[in-house]
Amino acid sequence: MEINKTILGIDPGSNIMGYGVIKIIKNKVQIVAIGVIKTDGFSGHYQKLNHIFNRTLHLVDEYKPDETALEAPFFGKNVQSMLKLGRAQGVAMAASLYRGIPIYEYAPLRIKQAITGNGSATKEQVAYFLKQMFKLEITPSDLDATDGLATAVCHYLQMNNPIGDSSIKNWAEFIRKNPGRVK
Repeated sequence: MEINKTILGIDPGSNIMGYGVIKIIKNKVQIVAIGVIKTDGFSGHYQKLNHIFNRTLHLVDEYKPDETALEAPFFGKNVQSMLKLGRAQGVAMAASLYRGIPIYEYAPLRIKQAITGNGSATKEQVAYFLKQMFKLEITPSDLDATDGLATAVCHYLQMNNPIGDSSIKNWAEFIRKNPGRVK
């Protein structure tokens, strides 16, 4: 199956949100943009959320993604941090949904596994693998940007992974549902 689409990947954060935009043309991945949205110049949490929404909406309008992939928040011990992270993720989702862009979420472990083969990889390891994969000459100084890119790449890889389809429970079912893919 040939894939042609643009994916916006987001690593949400209330202080720094990483993003990466990839374009897939005939199943070849090209990096279109990578960067961060910082909120350190805003005094209150709601002003930060407004900035995240507006900047994400700008990314959606500029790059016109077909889909948005977000890193899902992981459960931590600090409830306040989780609440802020969830709100940041929510406004990033809302910006895409406002323009009718479908949302996909991936657990941090799944993203790291897709990029490095190791679900407990560090941000530095994820950045290294992406640098090797795409022959990036400059590694962004902020690792949140490569995490956003990793989320977009993970989504692309999951689209090509029929085993990732939750409706398929085992190999026999996969073979039955995909007879043309088995030789």
